[in-house]
Amino acid sequence: MKFGILKERKSTPDRRVVFTPDELARLKQLHPGVSVKVESSEIRAFTDDEYRKMGIEVTNDISNCDVFFGVKEVPVENLMPNKKYFFFSHTIKKQPHNRKLLQALLEKNIDFYDHETIVNGHNIRLIGFGKYAGFVGAYNSFRAFGIKFELFKLPKAASLSGKQDMIAHLKRLVLPPIKIVNTGTGKVGSGVKEILDAVKIKEVSVENYLTKNYTQPVYVQIDVLDYNVRKDGQVLDFNDFFQNPTDYVSNFERFTKVSDIYITGHFHANDAPDILTREMLKAKDCKIKVVADISCDVNSSIACTLRSSTIEEPLYGYLPIENKEVDIFHPAAIVVMAVDNLPCELPKESSEGFGEMFMEYVIPAFFNGDKDGILQRAKMTEKGKLTPRFSYLQDYVDGK
Repeated sequence: MKFGILKERKSTPDRRVVFTPDELARLKQLHPGVSVKVESSEIRAFTDDEYRKMGIEVTNDISNCDVFFGVKEVPVENLMPNKKYFFFSHTIKKQPHNRKLLQALLEKNIDFYDHETIVNGHNIRLIGFGKYAGFVGAYNSFRAFGIKFELFKLPKAASLSGKQDMIAHLKRLVLPPIKIVNTGTGKVGSGVKEILDAVKIKEVSVENYLTKNYTQPVYVQIDVLDYNVRKDGQVLDFNDFFQNPTDYVSNFERFTKVSDIYITGHFHANDAPDILTREMLKAKDCKIKVVADISCDVNSSIACTLRSSTIEEPLYGYLPIENKEVDIFHPAAIVVMAVDNLPCELPKESSEGFGEMFMEYVIPAFFNGDKDGILQRAKMTEKGKLTPRFSYLQDYVDGK
């Protein structure tokens, strides 16, 4: 079996990689029969020489490999027919901008596995950069708050050495008694929580958060049933929400009335109710000043996310009454941070964590006959067709 590590080619440079030099050395030690080639890259967080020092072949031509591993979308013109590919395609929610990519994967007879579709038997995602997005998203929310109100200046996360450096900078801040709400309890939400806890922001219950005033910064971490209610008034469970999302409506406005910063760490399914609506943002009693939208679903569940932003220019202002982008210093502007590739600001740490997860959960499936069904569940395309698990994408592929 021949594994190839792809050079990232997306127009905004991404320095992350699926496997670090150490992980590839471990892979070869555990599975001596595997051939591994790394495509040369001048932008990767780990240099070509770092791979060579671990005995890994680095070359400009990896076309004779069988399985290719990348992070972001591979440009259509660079896809090689009749191969196996792993990368983030951003197609499982029928994202219009990547329809041509999924069409090309089918036309080129590629067996494709999306990192997002690598799940266990309970449909829980096994790998991802979510935790690192949470780290940077939380940091950026404070940075945005400081800039908006000219209270303090934090350097960009990308200029720091890593997570501990971010925490050290945050610990130096003297914060007013703000309230922070964090939606989501998965990997992203947990990453946000890890930063808030590290800088000693006090966690409080939903009831206390909504009803009490504090003399120090506090936060609350909430899940779907904390900000969605059934339209018929019944109080059921998580399973009901996930099975019948259209029976629910957001009641997140109770948080908008008391929160200064909103950090999104949730996964939003297509049929789920919008969480933060324009009506909530327009309300006179809306207190939100910063929205750090880590989920970054443009024109979707978070009304103020009009577009994604960039690491270079991460912030923009949103004027609720006119539903348009304005300068962040406009008196009525809510500051939006909607960078869609936050883990890129921690390229080494996030690559190390991702590779460890891949080695633990995915690589064994290549050598144990996929006994746990990891690869089978993750496979989106095979022999020019969508697999049954992803047949719901057929109308998307057909352009309907």
